[in-house]
Formats: sequence, structure tokens, C-alpha cells
Amino acid sequence: MKHDYTSVKNIYIICGKTDMRKGIDGLATLIQDSFKLDPYGDSIFLFSGWSKDRYKCLYFDGDGFAMLYKRLDNGKLQWPKDENEVRNLSQQALRWLLEGLSNQQPKAIQTSLKGVF
Repeated sequence: MKHDYTSVKNIYIICGKTDMRKGIDGLATLIQDSFKLDPYGDSIFLFSGWSKDRYKCLYFDGDGFAMLYKRLDNGKLQWPKDENEVRNLSQQALRWLLEGLSNQQPKAIQTSLKGVF
């Protein structure tokens, strides 16, 4: 089963530490009850625990939930520590995060608003 997740509307990162023993039902309940988000929407939800070398990804694909669990062999993720916060990430910020970089790169060229000439 291979899906293209680049067209997903929202990518949410659940900041802080999540109990990685939780399964699909526990994570979906956390999304609904603690963060008031819809786990059935066109969204990917990312969670990490204490060690920052593993993460879970939860996604509803229309007929059921898919959960990815990944453990890194080398390195750790730069997971935001703000407890009880959810951030909406861009595809680029997600790529940075999963490559071990901070999801906010201060030296990156930011998109600009339309100027007036």
C-alpha cells in the first residue's frame, strides 16, 4: 500500500511528548478531545515520545485509519517541546522535521506577499 500524501490538506504536528503506547483509537481520541480537531478530515497527524528517535503518523484515508510508526537508526528529530500545542506544517517544514532539522529554519528564504509597484 503506497499513497501519495503530498496533496493532503493539513499536516499537524502534536508538540511535546505523546505516550507512544497509544494506538489508533487512543491517538484519534487525543486529537478530538485535547485539540478539538477532526481525525477524519483530510489531515496527517504526527506524534513523538520522549526519545525523539521515533514518531507515529495517523491518517484517515476514507475507509479506515492508517498509522505509520518509524524508528530512526541514527539521529533524533528536532521535535517542538511546547506541551499542549498543535502546529500546522507546510510540506517543506515537514521535510525539514523528518530530515532532523528544526521545522523553522531562520535562514531559509521565506515566501513573500505580493508587492505594490
